[in-house]
Amino acid sequence: MRDDPIDRRLAAVLAADVVGYSRMMAADEAATLGALKRHRQTVLEPAIARHKGRLVKLMGDGALACFDSAVDAVECALFLQMSAAGDRPAPEAGRPQIVLRIGINIGDIRFDGGDIYGDGVNIAARLEALAAPGGICISAIVRESIVGRVDAVFEDGGAAQLKNIDRPIHIWTWRPAGAVAARPAAPLKGIENMWPSLAVLPFQNIGGDIEQEYFADGVVEDIITALSRFRSFAVIARNSSFVYKGRAADVRAVARELGVRYVLEGSIRRAAARLRITAQLVDGVSGAHLWAEHYDGSAQEVFDFQDRITESVVSIVEPHIKSAEVARSRRERPESLEAYDLYLQAMGSFYSSEPGRNAAGFALIEKAVALEPANALYLSCGVMLLMQRATLGWKRQGAAAERAQCADYIERALSSGRGDAAVAGICGNTLIQTFREYDRGFELTRQAVTLNPNNLDVLNFAGVASLLCDSLDDAVSYFLRAERLSPNGLGAHWNLTGLAHVELARGNPRQALAWATKSMAANAVYGPCFWMLIAANAQLGRLEEARRHLAGLLAISPGVTVSAIRAGQAARFPERIEPILQGLRMAGMAEA
Repeated sequence: MRDDPIDRRLAAVLAADVVGYSRMMAADEAATLGALKRHRQTVLEPAIARHKGRLVKLMGDGALACFDSAVDAVECALFLQMSAAGDRPAPEAGRPQIVLRIGINIGDIRFDGGDIYGDGVNIAARLEALAAPGGICISAIVRESIVGRVDAVFEDGGAAQLKNIDRPIHIWTWRPAGAVAARPAAPLKGIENMWPSLAVLPFQNIGGDIEQEYFADGVVEDIITALSRFRSFAVIARNSSFVYKGRAADVRAVARELGVRYVLEGSIRRAAARLRITAQLVDGVSGAHLWAEHYDGSAQEVFDFQDRITESVVSIVEPHIKSAEVARSRRERPESLEAYDLYLQAMGSFYSSEPGRNAAGFALIEKAVALEPANALYLSCGVMLLMQRATLGWKRQGAAAERAQCADYIERALSSGRGDAAVAGICGNTLIQTFREYDRGFELTRQAVTLNPNNLDVLNFAGVASLLCDSLDDAVSYFLRAERLSPNGLGAHWNLTGLAHVELARGNPRQALAWATKSMAANAVYGPCFWMLIAANAQLGRLEEARRHLAGLLAISPGVTVSAIRAGQAARFPERIEPILQGLRMAGMAEA
């Protein structure tokens, strides 16, 4: 094991390369290499040294340098570009002219063996590709650090989706007078239509107590870390969002500068031994509040309080972002054929159990997968929709082909989505319910909870897995945790129906009816909830009520039968399904 401490620190990274280098080399290799060498020795290296930077490495036609100050990095870049633009004597006639593109970013950098690593380095390299010939492209965090301190005007370039960077980066650009703007290497997207992203701002310390300041910062860091486990949206790193610490800023302006669609902000107040934390999720485009809550706790139990806030906020934020994204897609761009928009349009089917909605949703998902064949999010959504068809007792054609397609989607999703809790949960649950691969499926659902214990869908999948092939007590624990964390979120009907199922398996139809009634209030078109209502009422002797719910089930799932439901419910312990089937028969459901 290596005992050397890792040298990490915040630094400004400058990445530069030569415009048209390959073309110049093809035209005159010797002259190009000579011009490049002279430029490095007489312009590049002296400029970096003059501005207190360190040249990390040269890479063919490119260079990488780091600076302790963003101002020094930007002034160095301006010096280099103005030299090329004419502030220095023009190159001799016949010699190739060296013109640079430069990108600058600030990040938490790892220094190791004379080289530097980290997300901040990768982003700087991607920004360089977006700069105009002779120009500079900087990230929003760099721009924020140089405002009023550098004599140059940078234009707002909006949000850019950079290659191999999992979140949009807001960019600012500078180019010499007369230069043509660069053609983006990746499409620049406005905040209103990019992949969802979130910034967690430092919480305001209303009381001014320095101990509260540390506590507030700790809460925000924990929230950022926990939210980063969700793969369905990007979370801006702490060193970017903490630029706004101590500043009163308009949320919409912050969203534009950081290139995010959602902002989580909050405050902390102390009164004697009591602490109150408030948190609110805001739409960065409209400024509308999507959710707000406050939390009260004791200063003497500060760490437990911090954990409780983190757990609660994280579990609430994800479903609210998901709901907002689905609503936005329906409202703004139902005709869009971009893969992510197709996925959003299909999401409503994810939480329904109507055959027509399932078919429409799956058609959209197939188009999304065709556009992005290795996207684990889209593949796993397809798995979920195919699992519904196999497990809910619907009449359908082509079951064998759907089963093969589902198996293909599972393996592709697991391969592409390693470390994604939602993907593991969906695929694990489907392996149990559709393929009767109990051991592998159960292990995947357990892994999913380990990867993200605050994902409500994951908790529900783990609960179903335990209900079907392991401990009923564990199933109840998962379902109750999901119900406690977000009683009204998307998918709340899953855990409520699961609790009803457990009570039927335990021979408690009255308790089952109470849970199923709550589930129906959360989602009135969920087939298995109807099963619980029918079975519980039938076993309590309320046959008229049971038949009424059977009619409701047949209205959304025509032709469903007892044998079809039995075939779709692949419990390792059949006795856990039998009370439901018995109740369905008592209410008059056809056997086959």
